[in-house]
Amino acid sequence: MSDTTNSHDHQPDQQRDQHANGPRGPLDGLVVADFSRVLAGPYATMLLADMGATVIKVEGPGGDDTRHWMPPTRDEVSTYYLSINRNKRSITLDLKDPDDAAVARRLADRADVVIENFKPGGLDKYQLDYDSVAASNPKVIYTSISGFGTGGGAHLPGYDLMVQAMSGLMSLTGSPDGPPYRAGISVFDVMTGMHALIGTLAALNERHQSGRGQHIEVNLLSSALSGLVNHTGAYAAAGAVPHRMGNAHPSLFPYEPLETADGEMVIIAGNDRQFAALAKVLGRPELADDPRYATVADRTENRDALKPVLEALLKEHTRAEWFDLLTGAGLPAGPINTVQEGVEFAASLGLEPVVEVGTGTTAVPLVRNPIGFSRSSLRYDLPPPTLGADSDHVRSWINDNTGEFA
Repeated sequence: MSDTTNSHDHQPDQQRDQHANGPRGPLDGLVVADFSRVLAGPYATMLLADMGATVIKVEGPGGDDTRHWMPPTRDEVSTYYLSINRNKRSITLDLKDPDDAAVARRLADRADVVIENFKPGGLDKYQLDYDSVAASNPKVIYTSISGFGTGGGAHLPGYDLMVQAMSGLMSLTGSPDGPPYRAGISVFDVMTGMHALIGTLAALNERHQSGRGQHIEVNLLSSALSGLVNHTGAYAAAGAVPHRMGNAHPSLFPYEPLETADGEMVIIAGNDRQFAALAKVLGRPELADDPRYATVADRTENRDALKPVLEALLKEHTRAEWFDLLTGAGLPAGPINTVQEGVEFAASLGLEPVVEVGTGTTAVPLVRNPIGFSRSSLRYDLPPPTLGADSDHVRSWINDNTGEFA
């Protein structure tokens, strides 16, 4: 069966290839067959691609769902899709078609890594499950991402919002007397993607030593419970069930937004030394000696008395003035920025948060990979692919069965 694309979607191979001459990266030569969709898997595979791996994104005729999640858009392409699919090759395969399923199996046979997030058991009928792939490719690192694992939750669809609700996160988010809220991002999709990446890299290291492949499994709910750290830890270790506290921290004060002369800013005193420094900057050094506020536990217990004292002092200056005074004293404090202001602040620090991916008219400005290497390079040579852009190239490489993907 031929690839289901149209002339607008299909970008000629040679146009893509002219962008593939950038740095090689620490994972150069590694081939990843990416059968994942939406966020957790594509985020993990993008990070692998940034580090030099050849990531071949397998999409059905309709493409990854995120291609259609808009607005916002750039040049009529979903920015959601653009944000997690750079440096990849795209091949369109309809797994329900026997010929296309055979191509997918040959791709899995040639891959060092297979990453997928189908519902558990969803790839069995195409002989693309771990056991089938490992039978012909025993060194494969096969990473499966699910919502709720392969046991009693195997039938449940894995959406970040479901997991935010069912893990307990939403019970912690929002005002104490208000409704529960979701986090502003798909936090557990991103976290699970990173766990998938960590597991994949660990398995690759083990394979380097033993020569054996293996199956890695991660799921959103387990990542969520791990990511709730001190909250799930409080329940597991002490039977304590945390609750919504707005922007307050259950074990620290101050560790939240406080009012200044022109609005709120975040101010943190994570230990007794920092609180003494804060009291000094505020002109009330004696607060650090007050037995109600002398230790972390004292301040947490007496937050209701301490908060109005601090805010009365903070209202003497603006957020910008306090930012300079507090950070000048080595204290953690900062304004509550918009996303735009956050990116601009990172740029002002020289972090170069936005990078041009690709060259010329096809280049797309995207957020830089957060990992820095002292010797290796990251790559930003391939903009996110149009649907099926590299189908012919990938098929030719699979059929040739020799050499590295180039």
